[in-house]
Amino acid sequence: MPSVQVRPGSVTDLPAALSLLDDAVRWLTAQGRTGQWGTEPFSAIEARVEQIRQMLSERTARIAEVGGEVAGVAVLADEPMPYVERLDRPELYLQLIVTDRDRSGSGIGKVLIEDAVAIARQRGIGLVRLDCYAGDDGALIGAYERLGFTVEDRFTVDTGKAEPWPGAVLRMEL
Repeated sequence: MPSVQVRPGSVTDLPAALSLLDDAVRWLTAQGRTGQWGTEPFSAIEARVEQIRQMLSERTARIAEVGGEVAGVAVLADEPMPYVERLDRPELYLQLIVTDRDRSGSGIGKVLIEDAVAIARQRGIGLVRLDCYAGDDGALIGAYERLGFTVEDRFTVDTGKAEPWPGAVLRMEL
């Protein structure tokens, strides 16, 4: 497989980001894992499209490419998502990370995490955090733990559905 290259991203990467997110929703749905993002493609929900557009235009977007094709997207910020408690110290927060499901296991996510760690170090920040879906069998948490994160906290978000959305905050001290 060709090497993974990471470049700065922008709102012009919105179609590629939505395509990756739509593919991830299809992949999760095919596995019966609908608790994370539901069954509707991101591109079909205007609020989600606007959320991703805002992330790409207002935060630090990083795009992983393989052979010139977008294979992953990460969005970095100085603060967590609104449903996660802020800390009294500087941090780099991964607000979004998604990779090409057709290239699963090829290390794209690891490269994006390493890129985020390098940016945190360049900025003199000693903590990288993210949050993720903590339902089903916890496989997503396990994937982040294998990349060097540890679980900091668990939480739920009221989404208006019968069951709240289960999440976990993970951290990596640098």
